[in-house]
Amino acid sequence: MLSNYSTIFLLTPLLINQSDIVTVLIIVVLIFSILLILGVRKSYKLKKENEKLNSMDTKMPDEEETYKDFTEGHMYDNK
Repeated sequence: MLSNYSTIFLLTPLLINQSDIVTVLIIVVLIFSILLILGVRKSYKLKKENEKLNSMDTKMPDEEETYKDFTEGHMYDNK
């Protein structure tokens, strides 16, 4: 009988109440919710920036489209 009381006395600090579990779960859900919201926000900003960059004209105004023959130099035997 004394053994049972001593065992219960030793295990009492190890018991976890239901309210403790709920508190920990609420904290975990809040942390992951914040991370999810930040990730979605970052994804939206990156998508918007990508659309902006895709709509830009990437060619320079003075860029020529014609091909220039580079074999006209003195290093090539062009006879």
